[in-house]
Amino acid sequence: MMNEKIKVAVLGATGSVGQKFVELLTDHPWFELHEVAASERSAGKLYKDATNWIMSSRLNENYANLTVKECKANLESKIVFSGMDASVAGEIETEFANAGYFVISNARNHRYDRDVPLLIPEVNYDHLKLVKTQPYKGGIVTNPNCSTIGLVLALKPLYDAFGIRDVNVVTLQAVSGGGYPGISSMDILDNAIPFIGGEEAKMEKEPLKILGELVENQIDEAEVKLSAQCNRIAVIDGHLECVQVNLKNKASIGEVKKAFGEFKSEPQRLGLPSAPVSPIVYFEEDKYPQPKIHRNEGNGMTVSVGRLREDVHFDYKFVVLSHNTVRGAAGGTILVAELMKAQGYFDEVLT
Repeated sequence: MMNEKIKVAVLGATGSVGQKFVELLTDHPWFELHEVAASERSAGKLYKDATNWIMSSRLNENYANLTVKECKANLESKIVFSGMDASVAGEIETEFANAGYFVISNARNHRYDRDVPLLIPEVNYDHLKLVKTQPYKGGIVTNPNCSTIGLVLALKPLYDAFGIRDVNVVTLQAVSGGGYPGISSMDILDNAIPFIGGEEAKMEKEPLKILGELVENQIDEAEVKLSAQCNRIAVIDGHLECVQVNLKNKASIGEVKKAFGEFKSEPQRLGLPSAPVSPIVYFEEDKYPQPKIHRNEGNGMTVSVGRLREDVHFDYKFVVLSHNTVRGAAGGTILVAELMKAQGYFDEVLT
């Protein structure tokens, strides 16, 4: 599809999400990690000395010897992935976009901007058109919250086929979702914590924009009533979600399972490098899906669904599992960039 790899940079490269970007960009067929950037405290150091590498794979030697730069809009790479903390991401991302860079961000700061797509490539790829309405020389595209992504990917085939009126979701979220070093071992071992700051509000708000319709350069949000309760549990990776739905149109269990199993979208049609063959897999086994066993389905990009059954108060209930740091963070963001490349959004800044 291309003769030469595109040079990219990672902002916030020393953090846990930044490290996952670095790991997933290793040997990527389209993108070459050219620069890493972080805070002033890390700038000037070799990446291997600036970061406490916590990924399971060995740090690529070429990346290890990159000199960390500051998160300033003077980088050579015109495509930047943002794994920055939300406390600093907003202004820095705007600065980069104004200077002609494309920022694909995992931070929450611009998610609700009217002209910024909040993108899950299989769900609302058409929302990318909003980028063309932005006032920047470059652009900003955002990745949703990690727990939102698993939920909405599972809801999308049902939303399209039957319509959805109401959703109730209870999450059991992995500790890696809180970053590194994250929650204290004394707090989480032998325990579950029924609170994650800001998480429930994100889960109740973000799906409405993602499932909304693009009409005349703005998003008409989906009319779905959504309630969320979020819990942190002692699992490293993999968010489990217990979901209940009321559909607008009646559907049998067989029809719902078929909708899950047959779901494919634009990333699959385009054959994007990070796109799983099946965005959703359904398990018939009563005890599946489980984080330890199924979080790496589709290289961490597939959402696992199981335990579909009728419900007393809702039409159906089922369980959803997604890998929160791959599909829910760096992997999902890289897939957004692949979609943008395939659709020509980077052509101007790369010429």
